[in-house]
Amino acid sequence: MSHIVLQDIFYIAVLVGLSIPLGIYIYKAMTGQRVLLTPVLAPLEKGIYKLMGIDAEDEMNAGKYALSVFLFSGAGFVFLFGLLMLQGILPFNSEGMKGTSWHLAFNTAASFISNTNWQSYSGESALSYFTQFSGLAVQNFVSAATGIAVLFALIRGFVLKQKKTIGNFWADLIRSTLYILIPISFLVALLLVSQGVVQTFGPYKEVTMLENGALQTIPLGPAASQIAIKQLGTNGGGFFGMNSAFPLENPTAFSNLIQVLSILLIPAALCVSFGRAVKDGRQGRSIYITMMIFFAAALAAITVSEQFAAPVFEHAAVSGSMEGKEVIHGVGASSLWAVVTTAASNGSVNAMHDSLTPLGGMVSMFLMQLGEIVFGGVGSGLYGMLAFVLLTVFIAGLMVGRTPEYLGKKVEPFDMKMVCLIVLVPPLLTLIGTSAAVSMPGARSWLTNSGAHGFSEILYAYSSMANNNGSSFGGFYGNTPFTNILGGIIMLLVRFIPMTAVIFLAGNMARKKAVAVSEGTLSTSNGIFIGLLTGVILIIGALSFLPALALGPIADFFTMQ
Repeated sequence: MSHIVLQDIFYIAVLVGLSIPLGIYIYKAMTGQRVLLTPVLAPLEKGIYKLMGIDAEDEMNAGKYALSVFLFSGAGFVFLFGLLMLQGILPFNSEGMKGTSWHLAFNTAASFISNTNWQSYSGESALSYFTQFSGLAVQNFVSAATGIAVLFALIRGFVLKQKKTIGNFWADLIRSTLYILIPISFLVALLLVSQGVVQTFGPYKEVTMLENGALQTIPLGPAASQIAIKQLGTNGGGFFGMNSAFPLENPTAFSNLIQVLSILLIPAALCVSFGRAVKDGRQGRSIYITMMIFFAAALAAITVSEQFAAPVFEHAAVSGSMEGKEVIHGVGASSLWAVVTTAASNGSVNAMHDSLTPLGGMVSMFLMQLGEIVFGGVGSGLYGMLAFVLLTVFIAGLMVGRTPEYLGKKVEPFDMKMVCLIVLVPPLLTLIGTSAAVSMPGARSWLTNSGAHGFSEILYAYSSMANNNGSSFGGFYGNTPFTNILGGIIMLLVRFIPMTAVIFLAGNMARKKAVAVSEGTLSTSNGIFIGLLTGVILIIGALSFLPALALGPIADFFTMQ
């Protein structure tokens, strides 16, 4: 157990150490300041603006910014939907993959433009190389870039005073892609290739198995480049069906470390960027600490549960519960990954979550149900947490009878309406989706387990889809018209309703004048506020999901034989 603790401490130390300089770099890049890559990328950035006919200095109000997001995402949806349907006649299809069904194309397009990457298919048996690198990988970049863009629009809303505009979406999108996602992805992809992750356009290979001489087909493809951005952009969709549990996608302990660091690197760095942008590093630090408290508590809970397991597994107390885990990773690295991927809206896996102990599965499920705010998705995680910050400030203001303020701006009724949309839409759609699925006559046939664990598989699936995560317990068969259509609708709604609310919240904040700090102003950077924020998040999560968790993983724990 001690080596697992040291591994986790090392991971957190490296994550924090890398996130600070990266956060400073992101802040400078997104605000147009000179950075290390400016001499190389600035001419390219200007060329892209000229090609697209964009004036980067043309500021947008909230309505125009939101419309740009919708038009861009809508175009991506149509392109990817068509690509999936027509892949059978497109190039780079050495295995002769046919076009997908319309409902799978709808679900997959909705999944990738919403940064969810829920997969109702196995990549190596359903999608061509062309679909993977020109459709899915592109959306991995631009959906993540959209999240970063909207976050910085919100940050401008806090910083600007009596302004009607919140920036230019196209400039934000291009800068986040060009200066942040592409350079880091290139570096990560090279590191992954050095560890044996495949990157080729060659066809699948047949090899003779040593044990019995039978032929086995080894799937290949341009995987490393997509794996890099799937982790860095908190996308999570695997090139192969087994995701990062597949040896050619995650072959070594070092490749595992690279990937699990990549998942939280940018979300953690954005906390530092936020502190820089609002000219108060304490604000970013308080949010960072709050996220880390949830992360550390979840990591301890899952690791202990998997190491010492449920009572039925007492004989495995030495090695822990190894069911569904790769030997190379063991309990420690598998537990760390499970927490990282569900804390962020990533969804990649290096072990079968369906094989987690009931309490281990419950913790990973609850992290998603909190609304992808424990680091969360790239951009979307931090703006989700900022919504909880505003809610906490509002509640504190009600307690003392004072108009709540945050970063020198009064928090008023319109702001709280937007906050409610951001905070409440994900749990509402999680529960609606789950209740609709369990009421279907064919629900049992979609599951590999019955009873409480079967219910957990459905609850986990809709928690994943309704929180832009994308991971699956693995025992839920999702490639049905019902799940593909309902899941696709949920993924679109839960991405774009809160995102629209964030944009209009930013616009409303930008129009306000600054309020002078007084003795009655609530500090939002000390330990008391961190405790209050933690309590508000837990209370909302518990009130929303405790009954469902009691029917699923909690009942599963007490009824295991």
